[in-house]
Amino acid sequence: MKLEKKLVFIFNPKAGKGKIKTSLMDIVDIFNKGGYEVIIRATQAPKDAYEQVKKYADKVDLIVCSGGDGTLDEVVTGITEVGSKVPVGYIPAGSTNDFANSLFMPKNMLDAASMIMKEEIYRCDVGRFNSQTFAYVAAFGLFTDVSYETSQDLKNILGHLAYVLEGAKRLLDIKAYHMKVTTENGVIEDNFIYGMITNSRSVGGFKNLTKDVDMNDGLFEVTLIVQPKNPLEMQEIVRNLLNMEDNSDLIYSFKARKLTVEAEEEVAWTLDGEYGGSPRLVEIENLQQALNLCLKSDK
Repeated sequence: MKLEKKLVFIFNPKAGKGKIKTSLMDIVDIFNKGGYEVIIRATQAPKDAYEQVKKYADKVDLIVCSGGDGTLDEVVTGITEVGSKVPVGYIPAGSTNDFANSLFMPKNMLDAASMIMKEEIYRCDVGRFNSQTFAYVAAFGLFTDVSYETSQDLKNILGHLAYVLEGAKRLLDIKAYHMKVTTENGVIEDNFIYGMITNSRSVGGFKNLTKDVDMNDGLFEVTLIVQPKNPLEMQEIVRNLLNMEDNSDLIYSFKARKLTVEAEEEVAWTLDGEYGGSPRLVEIENLQQALNLCLKSDK
């Protein structure tokens, strides 16, 4: 069979206990049977996937990446920055895989590769954070630095438990930020211990943290948690989050296309689980249906 199409396969060899290594040749075989000549690139360092995407975006018919949410973030950023419409396939191999879980992608790597070869396109929203791009979440405050501060070895061994263990250390040291948040619907000003702007059904490996999510409607799901004044208010916040209830004055929950976040001090943000800088002023915008994602799902 003559292979007339080209595909670049970019994978993180360290993600998810390195499980890609046992499936690599089978994945390439699936791509070959789908009619693709495959260029294989294993990432060598942070930002390598980003650089590879910029290199190959206009030279191939399809880009497939495998790794965790950080690898996906680099690929989405590269595609968005060069303005390419080349389709992207994703084979999840990380510790949490929020993005893949939100889109009900197959958990088995070979099944995910086969799904990509069906070449059905889902036009997915992505986000812009000042001059940066993110695939599904921008967040600040409590626990948001856990992902990029937890060692890769620990994440591989413990999975979700690694995040829980690292996050538990922070419960006695909660910092609040005074912020003014402006959207098309108005202005909110308060002291916040946590905030997330998402396009996802799963955040941090926990499903259904946000409700009524449509990942290509041009809207973010926004959650802002106010600083509790006492243990009872903290209990109220936790209870509402666990029960997915929106009846507390301590939690703002709404949808927005665009936000401006102004803080009185530098605030560290995470973008798709990776450090996104510590700006005082942030403009976040939904880039509706900017990503051509290979996705076939009955859900």
